[in-house]
Amino acid sequence: MSAEYTCLVVEDSPMMRQLLVFALSRVKNLRVTEADDGVDGLRKLAAGRFDIILTDINMPIMDGLKLVKRVRTDPIHKDTPVIIITTEGAAEDRKRAIELGANAYITKPIQAPQVIAKVKELLKIAT
Repeated sequence: MSAEYTCLVVEDSPMMRQLLVFALSRVKNLRVTEADDGVDGLRKLAAGRFDIILTDINMPIMDGLKLVKRVRTDPIHKDTPVIIITTEGAAEDRKRAIELGANAYITKPIQAPQVIAKVKELLKIAT
């Protein structure tokens, strides 16, 4: 039995979330939990342990950058890899996300192979 990984996808657009979940379904032994905004994401993080987090930046209530900041101060998840997935392609947004502690930054429209490759790389899953 191989290791099972857990992933939290935080994305307010149901269509985008579905796309991500579908892409991630191709990563073996990865169990995905969905959250529809940053606050929901924090609730899910408080309830369980995750090996990797994918989050959008632009979301109502709490955006992805605030979420990354909170994750980095959480003793359980402070070292959990975070991938930002966003329409914000500007260099300063990317810089801010990385400074706050994001491990990777993928701009939309997403390419499933790119997301899968990045998740595998950060989880150190051999392809």
